[in-house]
Amino acid sequence: MKVLKFGGKSLDNGLGIATVLDIIIDSYEQGDAPVVVVSARGKSTDALLALVERARRGEAFDEDLACFWAHQGEGLSLSFEEEQRELDRLLTGISLLRECSPRLEDALVSYGEILSSKYVAEALRSRGYSAVAIDSGDFLVTDDHFGSASVFTEVSRERCQALFSRLPSGTIPIVTGFIARSEAGERTTLGRNGSNYSAALLANFLGASIMENFTHVDGIYTANPTLVPEARKIDELSYADAAELSQFGADILHIKTIEPLEERGIPLRVLNTFSYGEEHNGTLVTAHPRDRVVRALASLTGKALIHFEGRNMLGRPGIDARIFRAFESAHVSVSMVAQGSTERGTAIVVDEGDADRAVTALHEEFKQDLHEGLTTKIYAEKGLAVVAIIGLNLVEFDRPYRALVRNRILPILLSNSVPENTLCLLVKGEEECVKALKVIHGELFERPKRIHLAIIGHGTVGGALIGQIIQQRELLREQKHIDLRIFAIANSRQLLLAPTGVGEQWEEELQQAPFTGDLAETLIAYGQRHALENMILVDNTSSVAIASSYPLYASNGFDIVSSNKKANIAPYADYAHLRSTLQRHRRSYRYETNVGAGLPLIDNLKLLHLSGERITRIHGLFSGSLSYIFNRLSQEPERSFRSIVEESARLGLTEPDPREDLSGEDVVRKVLILVRELDVPAELSDVSWENPVPESLRSLSLQDFWERFGELEVEIERRRQALNSDEVLRYVGDIIWDDVRQEATLTAGLRAVSSSSPLGRVSGADSCFEIYTESYGSQPIVIQGAGAGASVTARGVFGDVLRLAEGYES
Repeated sequence: MKVLKFGGKSLDNGLGIATVLDIIIDSYEQGDAPVVVVSARGKSTDALLALVERARRGEAFDEDLACFWAHQGEGLSLSFEEEQRELDRLLTGISLLRECSPRLEDALVSYGEILSSKYVAEALRSRGYSAVAIDSGDFLVTDDHFGSASVFTEVSRERCQALFSRLPSGTIPIVTGFIARSEAGERTTLGRNGSNYSAALLANFLGASIMENFTHVDGIYTANPTLVPEARKIDELSYADAAELSQFGADILHIKTIEPLEERGIPLRVLNTFSYGEEHNGTLVTAHPRDRVVRALASLTGKALIHFEGRNMLGRPGIDARIFRAFESAHVSVSMVAQGSTERGTAIVVDEGDADRAVTALHEEFKQDLHEGLTTKIYAEKGLAVVAIIGLNLVEFDRPYRALVRNRILPILLSNSVPENTLCLLVKGEEECVKALKVIHGELFERPKRIHLAIIGHGTVGGALIGQIIQQRELLREQKHIDLRIFAIANSRQLLLAPTGVGEQWEEELQQAPFTGDLAETLIAYGQRHALENMILVDNTSSVAIASSYPLYASNGFDIVSSNKKANIAPYADYAHLRSTLQRHRRSYRYETNVGAGLPLIDNLKLLHLSGERITRIHGLFSGSLSYIFNRLSQEPERSFRSIVEESARLGLTEPDPREDLSGEDVVRKVLILVRELDVPAELSDVSWENPVPESLRSLSLQDFWERFGELEVEIERRRQALNSDEVLRYVGDIIWDDVRQEATLTAGLRAVSSSSPLGRVSGADSCFEIYTESYGSQPIVIQGAGAGASVTARGVFGDVLRLAEGYES
C-alpha cells in the first residue's frame, strides 16, 4: 500500500485535477492499493480566509462566496448543499459579531479539504472506480490548540486502523489533509504543511511502503529555485537533512512530516504532478541515500534579534535561566543564541512577531536589575533573516565566507552547534538574505561562477569590449568556469538593464532604453534589488563625473575596472580617498590600460615596488599614438608630417582632434599615474612638459587648426633637421627618482634618442618602457608592445576583468 498526497496546485481545475485522477487510477491499476490525501484545491484556503476577513469587517461577502462555490464543483454535478448552508451560517455569524475566534476559523477553513476530498472521490466514481471521501477528523485526535493542534498519535492510530479495516475491498480512500478534531470533537487544524503531516501519519499508522508527495515542482532543490534560479534538484536526501531543511522554511517539507516516516523507515518521494509520466524521479527521502553528503540551502525571513546587555554579569549565576523563563512565560520560541565570553551580553533570535512580547517579558523579569543598572539595554532589532547551510561544517566555510564578505554581506551571528553539519547565519533583511543564498550557492554548487558587469561607455573601446565578451562567453564558461554577464550598458543618454546578461542585439535594445536619472544610484539599486553578486563596474569613458563616483560604487559592492584615467590623475586628496575607500570596503580597482593599453606594465611595476625593489627611473614612449606618428616620421622622411597625422586619425590611433595627442598631455597624465604607483604624492602640476603644438594653434577651431597645420609642420621639421644621423625624434616621458633628496623629477617632451636604443627601435604604434632599478643597475627591464588602438585597449580591459574574476575563485 502506498500513500499519495496531492497539493492544492495539483488539484486545481484543468490539467492539474485531470492528471491527479490519472495518477490515482494508474496506481490502483498497478495494484498499489493507494490511499490518497488531498489539500484544499487551488487557492481555496486563501479564498476562505478572505471571506472570513470580509465578514469580520462587516462587508458583503455573497459575491465572493458565489465565486468560491463556482470553483468547487466545476466539471461535476456536485452541489454541496449541506456545506453551502453551513458555510453561509458561519460567515453570517462572524459578520454579526465582527469577530472570529481561532476555533471558529478552524471550523471554517476546514471546508477546503472537505470539499476537495468529496470532489476527487466523486470524480473517480464518475470514471467507474469505487472511492470514498474520508474526513481525517474521524480518526485524527488532537489537543485544542486551534490553528496548530498537536496530534495524540496512539489514540489516532487505533481509530485510523479501525476505520480503514472497515472499508470495502477495492475502495480508494480520499482523505482530507490538514484537519482533525479535538478530544471534545471540535474541529482543529494542524498548521503549516498540515496536509503533508496528515499523509505522513497515515503512512505510519497503515504501514505504507512509500509516501509519494505530488507538488508543482520536480523535487527538493539545493535552494529555493524562486530565489536562486540556478538551484539544482537533489536526487536523494536523508531524513536528517530533510528535517534540517524543513526547520528552515523548505516549503515542500515540514519537520512533523519527516518524523512519522523516519520512525517506521517509510521512504518519501517528492514528485511533480505536471511532469507525470516523464522521466522525472523527483527527490527520494530515505534512511540511506546513495550520496551521504548532500548540501542544500534554506532560509527564514521575519526574524528579530533580542539584545540583552548588562554590567557585572560574569560569574552571576541564573541570568540565562531568568532570560529563558521570561521567554517561556511569554510563549516565545528561540532559534539561535550567542553570548560573549565576558557574559556582558546575550543575543537571542526569535520570530519578528514575538519580538515585542519577548522584550516586554524581559523588562518585567529584570525590572529591578534595570533600576540598579546591572542590566543596561534590552531591545529588539527587527527585519532580519536566517540562512541555513545544510551539509556543511565550519571547517568548510572559508570560501563561502570570503565570498560573502567580498559581496558586502557580514553575518550578524553565526551558529554551528547542533547538528554539527548545519551552519546558520543571521543577516540583515530579505534583500541581503536572497543575495547571501545566491553567493553561497555559487560557491558550493555552481561552476561556472557568475560575474555581473556594468559597462559604461560603448564607443570604440567599450563596443569592442562588449563584442569580445559576448564572443568569448561560452568558451570562458567551458574552459575557465567563469560566466560573464553584462547586466548593464550605459552612456550619457541610454541605459540597458538585463539581470541575466545582454545578448548580441544589445545595440538595438540600448537605443530603445532612454535614461536621464542618476546612473550610479540606479545601478547600485538595481544590483541590490536583483541580489547580483560579484559586480564589476567597467568604465570605458573619459568622464570626470563617472570617475568621481568610484568611491560610491566601491562602498556599495562594486569592484572597478577602468580605461578612464581621470580617477588616477585627480587631485591627490581625491586619489587617496578612493584608495582608502577601496581598502575599507575590500574592493579591487584595476586600470592596467591607463598606461600602455594592453601591456602588463602597471601590474609589474606594483609587484616590483611592493617587493621592495627601489625603482630609480621609468623612461619611455608612453603614447602609442605619438609612437606611431614619430616612427613613421623617422622611417619615411619623404612623407609630410600632416599626411602621417591624418593617417593616424584614419586608423583610430588619435582622437578626432589630433591636438589632444600631439600636445603630449596624455603622456603627462601617464607619467603622473606611474609615479603615484611608487607612492609619490605628485600632482599634474609637478610634471614639466613640452607641448609641440604652437601656442597660436591651441585654441583654434578644429577646421582652423587644419588650415594652419603647416605652422606645426615647420616646428617638427626644424626639430628633425637638428638630429644627428644616428638619432630619431620621439615623444618621451621620464620619471627619475632622487634617493638623496627623496623626490621625483617628472618630464615629458620631444627628445632625440639613439636609433639603436629600445626607444629608437620601436615600430608601429608600440609603446616602450624602460624600468631602471637598484638591483638591475644599468640594464633596464624593457616592456614593449602595442600601445594604442581600440581593440588592444579593449583586450587589456578584458584582461583586467578576467583577473578579477579568477580572484573570486580563491
